[in-house]
Amino acid sequence: MSNTIRIDIWSDIACPWCYLGANRFRSAVAQFQAANPEVEFEIEGHSYELAPDTPLNFDGSEVDFLVKHKGMPREQVEDMLGQMTAMASAEGITFDFDRVAHTNTQAAHRVLHLAKQQGIYDEVLARLFKAYFEEGVNVSDPEQVGAVLDEVGLNPEEVHDAFEDESFGEAVDQDITRARMLGVTGVPFYLINEKYGVSGAQQPEMFVSAFEQVLTLEAEGREAG
Repeated sequence: MSNTIRIDIWSDIACPWCYLGANRFRSAVAQFQAANPEVEFEIEGHSYELAPDTPLNFDGSEVDFLVKHKGMPREQVEDMLGQMTAMASAEGITFDFDRVAHTNTQAAHRVLHLAKQQGIYDEVLARLFKAYFEEGVNVSDPEQVGAVLDEVGLNPEEVHDAFEDESFGEAVDQDITRARMLGVTGVPFYLINEKYGVSGAQQPEMFVSAFEQVLTLEAEGREAG
């Protein structure tokens, strides 16, 4: 039986389900490895833009954005965000939608590719989620992003440069193109061993079950071959 599971994960910084899903996924990996210490995980994050048409500086709240740009009734939006806030709180995550600076995330995804180069992708993504959903940081502002990511080891000057780096922009586009080729229409999306897709912020138990099933299926495939 193979002792490595590869996971490719597509997410967007402005996606609350991605924030919740990342938390649940980390818990699932920890649980699985505690029971299966011989299994290693090879995990790579990828960029995805849920709303690429979002302006850089939207003038309004998260509720305003969903009402104006998605055509959702205000009361429905407020109820939905309230439920999500309560659910996240139960899992130790804070959503402060009144503070969210809704903006385009393309440049911030470039910074994530810089973080990937430096081997601190997970730390940077987690810090960006917290900055966006809890602290009202505008993730399209290189000064604000540089200040918060300095805390997790990214040089603010490098962050600023990454915002303008077209090679990182191409890497973001390649991630999104690959997602489209896979038929991904929403995030978070998890691709296990480049074969098995899992959509949404699933509970840790579901991820653990998926890991077990994948290892079993691949072991059976090798035996049959």
